[in-house]
Amino acid sequence: MSSNGELIRVLFPAIAAAGALLLLSTSALAHCDTMDGPVVAAARAALEKGELTPALKWIKPEAEKELRAAFEKTLVVRAKGPEAKELADRWFFETLVRLHRAGEGAPFEGLKPAGAEVEPAVAAADQALETGKADRLVKELTEAVAKGLRERFAKALAARKHAGREYVAAYVEFVHYAERLHQDAGTAAHHHEAAAEGAHQEPAPKEAGGAEKHHH
Repeated sequence: MSSNGELIRVLFPAIAAAGALLLLSTSALAHCDTMDGPVVAAARAALEKGELTPALKWIKPEAEKELRAAFEKTLVVRAKGPEAKELADRWFFETLVRLHRAGEGAPFEGLKPAGAEVEPAVAAADQALETGKADRLVKELTEAVAKGLRERFAKALAARKHAGREYVAAYVEFVHYAERLHQDAGTAAHHHEAAAEGAHQEPAPKEAGGAEKHHH
């Protein structure tokens, strides 16, 4: 087996796990601000029921007071007529999305229209949940991460012949990419939970087999 193929074989479990982690950490941010996204859908459900519960899962506990105040104001204003209802609903959608994104450490840049383009992996993740089958999702993520790994490996291997700064730059990029895949494969659940809490901290690299840990 070629060194390229052996590398992919060894890192394949990491590729799948890391791809899933990348998706989990970004999918909510990728389309949570669209009018047909899951956050606005929860806001609509809350307004239709007159009960805030459907929307609460999208925000941190510390943001609940602000959202409740916005919800109560929206219910009052939307009862004043069709135009008032439209404006009040939009304001509540924006408030929920803004608070959600703040909890994820992301800025709020306004609501995007329904049908706005989302990343292929996000669309595949939504489809997986709707159909109960993750085959397409696993395939797309695995192919994408494997492509990135192969490209960095080839670049580093070619640059190795000449040594110098070009090789060092390619080596660092390749090794860090592989290192992140390995870390994420072993700590995916913990890392995503930390991200959801706003920590956004990378777990410390694990040393296997007593091997020396590299710092680049």
